[in-house]
Amino acid sequence: MKAAHIHECGSPDVIRIDDVPQPTACEGEILVRVAAAGVGPWDALLREGKIAVSAPLPLILGSELSGVGEATRPGLAKFNRGDEVYGVTNSQFRGAYAEYAVASETMVARKPTSLSFAEAASATAVAVTAWQMVFDHAHARAGTRISSTAWPET
Repeated sequence: MKAAHIHECGSPDVIRIDDVPQPTACEGEILVRVAAAGVGPWDALLREGKIAVSAPLPLILGSELSGVGEATRPGLAKFNRGDEVYGVTNSQFRGAYAEYAVASETMVARKPTSLSFAEAASATAVAVTAWQMVFDHAHARAGTRISSTAWPET
C-alpha cells in the first residue's frame, strides 16, 4: 500500500510516498480503508520532531481520518466490515496518511451520513476541541443554554 511517511524529521521535503506493508488490526482496533485524512498543525510538529512519540522512525504521518472498516479483531464488537467511520488513529497522532490505517475502536465513531468523507476527516479535532471547551472547561451540563453573550469580548 502507499503511505506518506518520514525517515527523518525536517521540512515538508522529508515526506516520502512509498510502498509499505499494510497494517494489521490487533484486539480493540479496526483496520480502515482510508477515504480522507485531515491535516492539522500537529502533523507538522510531528514531522519537525517537535512532538515526541514512542514510535521510532520511519513513521507514517497523520491522525485524523475517515473511511470504511475493512477488518476487526476478536473483542471488537463496535464496528463491522463495511461501516463508514471517522476519528483519529491513536494517541501517537500517526498512521492516517496511507491507503489503510489501524485505529483504536475508542477513538473512532460511525461517520454521520450527512458528512462526506473529506468533511468527516477534517471535523475530528475541531469537534473534540469544541466539546472540551463546552463540557470540560465551561462545565456545561444537560439543559445548559450557551449563547454568544455568555463569552467575554476580546
